[in-house]
Amino acid sequence: MSSIGGSPSNDSLSTASCQAILECLSEALIFADNAGLIQLWNPGAEFLFGYTRAESIGQSLDLIIPEHLRKAHWDGFHRAVSAGATVHARRSIITRALHKSGQPLYVDMSFALVKNQAGETIGSTAVARDATQRHFDEKNLRRQLAELTARQSK
Repeated sequence: MSSIGGSPSNDSLSTASCQAILECLSEALIFADNAGLIQLWNPGAEFLFGYTRAESIGQSLDLIIPEHLRKAHWDGFHRAVSAGATVHARRSIITRALHKSGQPLYVDMSFALVKNQAGETIGSTAVARDATQRHFDEKNLRRQLAELTARQSK
């Protein structure tokens, strides 16, 4: 297993330890290979998106991407894999996703490319958390602020 920024005396975690960390995360953690096929799907992803690990592994990321966003997603995905870098590195964005039930979600998601020891991109990882309620709360606050501003300017 690769080194994960631990102390010099214990800078390499065992596979079992890494698996335990993935299993206890409340956030969704997804790894997709360069073809965009899901290779890792933790319990946080099961909870957020509604698909079990068995239903997800080997499936396209289209599983959770709304139809109208797929072209933009795949254009950006392939551009990032080809370039070996993503414009979203080291920050999260709120984007739309789909739950298994068909319900739209807003998710706060961060992305990173995963590279092997030779520096070649082998896939992409995403960490996501539900931001649906926050999105609608903020939208409501913006609406209320606009109404107050409009009243004051009269």
